[in-house]
Amino acid sequence: MSHETVYAIASGKGGVGKTTTTVNLGTALAQAGQRVAIVDADLGMANLAGFVSLTPDSTTLHDVLSGDASVDDATYRIADNIVAVPSGTSLDEYADTAPEGLREVVSDLRDRFDYVFLDVGAGVSHETVLPLGLADAVVLVSTPEPAAVHDSKKTLELTERAGGEIAGLLITRTRPDSDISYDEIATRLETSLLGTIPEDFAARESVYAGTPLVVYEPDGPAAAAYRQLAADLSGIDVSDVAGQTDADGEASEPPADDAGDSHRDHDSTVDHSDETDDAGDGDEEADEREAAHDDVSNAITEAESDL
Repeated sequence: MSHETVYAIASGKGGVGKTTTTVNLGTALAQAGQRVAIVDADLGMANLAGFVSLTPDSTTLHDVLSGDASVDDATYRIADNIVAVPSGTSLDEYADTAPEGLREVVSDLRDRFDYVFLDVGAGVSHETVLPLGLADAVVLVSTPEPAAVHDSKKTLELTERAGGEIAGLLITRTRPDSDISYDEIATRLETSLLGTIPEDFAARESVYAGTPLVVYEPDGPAAAAYRQLAADLSGIDVSDVAGQTDADGEASEPPADDAGDSHRDHDSTVDHSDETDDAGDGDEEADEREAAHDDVSNAITEAESDL
């Protein structure tokens, strides 16, 4: 396994597939039996709140960073082996946060989960730069468009200033008939090309279905690319875990997790059973706050509406 377990998923420009990448990488590894936490580190423009059934008084990362709650209080189970720590959507709550507290949050989650993915906000701000230095490595996400590539250079520079390490570049929305050299884009940015995610109509369908692409259309080109990226980053073979079908075309049951629990809702990453989560301390409370199926769709739709 790679020694890198905390990844910041970052971009210089919004709408390039950053949140979609975070969700699908996390889901692919969770399906492979890894314990995963995804964190909405975009404190000002939260994207992941829709993954959990939040009420106006629900606890979020904002409460943790303002000193009013623990990380466990803001952790919500969204499926087998995977939890989310959403940020709040209130500007008043955002104003009360101390972003420096994210360091302790990441340290806590690092000790309890196999992988932690930080969904970092785009742009230049203190709360954007901070996660770049806290992660073991930064996955830079961009489309091939010149504006997105140009902004990616800024994120590279911010990562260097924060003392972080770039894992490489992921280019989304690629086309097989394009004459663009994706390796050349990575070379211009002076980094390596981690992979490409092809344009896939199923990506938009999965958004409205409220299901991550690696579950919704596991045999599609984009889902396969996300699984390959997850395998490359982790050193774990995830290719035969999700979306397998038997001879009759029925979805096969995924392998049981460490607790011997093999039940999963194949129509969504959201598990509606009463089973116990083994992802870490405090997860019994997280079980009580499982995500609603429609909320997943709302979250990705708002975050990546142009995918």
